[in-house]
Amino acid sequence: IYCPWFYYLEQTVTKHFHVIHTAIDDKIPFVEYFIIPYYLWFPLVAAAVLYFFFKDKDEFYKIMKFLIIGMTIFLIFSTIYPNGQTLRPTVFERDNIFVELVKGLYKVDTPTNIFPSIHVYNSLAVYIAVRNSKHLKEKKWIQFGTWFLTTSIILATVFLKQHSILDMIGAFLIACPAYGFVYVVEPKAVPVLEKVHV
Repeated sequence: IYCPWFYYLEQTVTKHFHVIHTAIDDKIPFVEYFIIPYYLWFPLVAAAVLYFFFKDKDEFYKIMKFLIIGMTIFLIFSTIYPNGQTLRPTVFERDNIFVELVKGLYKVDTPTNIFPSIHVYNSLAVYIAVRNSKHLKEKKWIQFGTWFLTTSIILATVFLKQHSILDMIGAFLIACPAYGFVYVVEPKAVPVLEKVHV
């Protein structure tokens, strides 16, 4: 239900919405180079979900629960409290391929339905899943690479003026209890059965 629900919000929340903004947002500069990690969010999430689906079903269910919790909260909040931002620059100081990519992003992605940032939340979901994976714990380059890309994507949301810093904070605030539910509380509730050799 996520895609049609989100599409509905994108079509209906266009002019009348609550503006999410802080004074800090005005101090954050626009940096077009962050468009690269921002676009890498799509293959990152897809690669993580596919990897765990084929490699570790238990971790796959965990990351899916984590993703579903955040995206459901996002949809409900955006439906009840239509929101958006007015941070995007109307004039660009530089003219390069990265600025052109940002302009393309602005054309297809509306500045509405932004709280909490799904880019931030889903990136955190991937990083947490990789950190907790028994198959990837010892692969330092994957651990570092995922951390670096996750951090870059999170920063990209504010440096590209796609999100207010409040959207970022909101994603972290939802990720904390989601982590507790998926990776702490629920595993303890499932009994561990010892293998019995007959």
